[in-house]
Amino acid sequence: MTKNSTINLRVNSEVKEQAGMILEAMGLSFSDAFNLMLHQIRIQRSLPFEIVAYSHTPRTETIAYMERIENGEEELVGPFPTKEELWKSLGI
Repeated sequence: MTKNSTINLRVNSEVKEQAGMILEAMGLSFSDAFNLMLHQIRIQRSLPFEIVAYSHTPRTETIAYMERIENGEEELVGPFPTKEELWKSLGI
């Protein structure tokens, strides 16, 4: 499938950094992840995830967890599907 459109997004720097670490651990780029999400929106005709407010995990707890990962004190644990498996699951 030809990729010939560009989307520019403004995002929170902290969220981008944390999401980038997770995507990197999965072997995905932001472009890969966004394309997967757009395909799922097209297939499901809705957002491919539920919007939920999690009040049980305070923001400070999440930040502390990501800092431990950045400092090498914790690791992101898989198993994560490969990029090829994700695309195949979409029939692409």
